[in-house]
Amino acid sequence: MMTLLNAIGWGLLILLPLANPLTAVAMFLSLADDMNFQQRNRQALQSAIYVFLIMLITWFAGSAVLNTFGISIPGLRIAGGMIVAFIGFRMLFPVQQVHEAPEVQHKQDELDATPHSPQTVNIAFVPIAMPGTAGPGTIAVIISTAASVKSGVDYPAWILMVAPVICFVLVAIMLWLALRCSGSIMRLIGRGGIEALSRLMGFLLVCMGIQFVINGIVEVATHLH
Repeated sequence: MMTLLNAIGWGLLILLPLANPLTAVAMFLSLADDMNFQQRNRQALQSAIYVFLIMLITWFAGSAVLNTFGISIPGLRIAGGMIVAFIGFRMLFPVQQVHEAPEVQHKQDELDATPHSPQTVNIAFVPIAMPGTAGPGTIAVIISTAASVKSGVDYPAWILMVAPVICFVLVAIMLWLALRCSGSIMRLIGRGGIEALSRLMGFLLVCMGIQFVINGIVEVATHLH
């Protein structure tokens, strides 16, 4: 049981800075302004479900994708690390606000085109789930972890089946709760508080991304010798 809890803990430590539900809160509020309470709740639930499915499919199909395209683990780590570090730098030094992102602007245009029926526009998959929560950085890290963790060596096989699913469920639940309570969160910490926490998450992502790149380079150098 302690091994399972350890695996879940490490999984959450890796995923939460990447998923960053607070960023999704700001995005959600900017797009769901004209929706009623029921519509917001439905979009929040759908977003959580989409995030869970994206992460789950990525974990179990990641190795197949690597084998199909002939991508090595070190190559994926270096590429994924660069993406994660880039996302972190954008969070540390934002050149635009969350509501100014292209995906948000496109979805806002759809909402503006249907001002009397915002419920016909779905914001759950794009941009809340993808790329807001389960974006390229999250997907790259999940694939890299799934391909590099060895069954029976790092963790028992049953933990590698159970722990990721529990982690993805917990991230989805956190996102759902954050979106359900988005108004209260914004009133409590404000947009400035969300930006401050996003910058902290950005710093962690930069560190994680650089470490992924270092690990990938070390693996390449080891194989060359």
